[in-house]
Amino acid sequence: MEPTARSLARTYSDRVYPDPWEKVLDYRRVREYAAEHPSAGRVRVGNALDLPNERVRGWLEGTVPDPVRAIDAAIDRGWLDPDPEGEAAAALVALIAHVLAGGSVSAESYVPAVTPGERVDAAEIRRAFERVDVETTRRNADAAGRATEVVPTRDGTVLGRCLVTTGVPTGAKTSFDRLPSVVWDVPRPVRRSFARTYVRHRGLNYAGKSTTRIQVDRPGSFVADLRDLLADVLDGRVTASDAGVTVSADAARELGVE
Repeated sequence: MEPTARSLARTYSDRVYPDPWEKVLDYRRVREYAAEHPSAGRVRVGNALDLPNERVRGWLEGTVPDPVRAIDAAIDRGWLDPDPEGEAAAALVALIAHVLAGGSVSAESYVPAVTPGERVDAAEIRRAFERVDVETTRRNADAAGRATEVVPTRDGTVLGRCLVTTGVPTGAKTSFDRLPSVVWDVPRPVRRSFARTYVRHRGLNYAGKSTTRIQVDRPGSFVADLRDLLADVLDGRVTASDAGVTVSADAARELGVE
């Protein structure tokens, strides 16, 4: 299950390595060789591993490639290779629901941000970040005309890159055409929690009606995925059209989002 060390590394770009994962592997080779041969200098290490001496020197002197730093941070937080049945996967999927329905991942910095709404307040969003071991702060709280956002205070870029490996898009989500596959990898109760969070962020209630309407500016394939997810975790009727998904009154009550 995503994220993995390999997929996280590949969210980076590198001027030398077409595949940044290969840079991670070379860095590990250098460090392992140096540990086994503590008296070896950069020339010997480079020749032994068929790597440029200048590249080896930096790694021997303490330079750590960005993908390696990210992998180490993600390992420390328990984000990599999560057990689909475990808490780490459930926490990541819960956060994905908030980001997809009420936030975004920056295309420039990869930092995720979530905006509180009518049904989902900042405290709930903070708790979702805390489940993945990340503290948060509020951005734009005092900026007139700008929505307040909850954002990580540390390792936000790494967290955002991990979310991207699961299928969360960066930037605008208008071309986003599928739910992340990890949503289907976790147990049904976790999917149901994802659905509840999504509907609470995006659901609209109309005067005189007990149904809830989810309007999304997404391709039809995404709308179909969302309908399938809701139908999978609810007994009440869920229907889809080009404009979005309608959750019947019974289904809304199941989710507790009347």
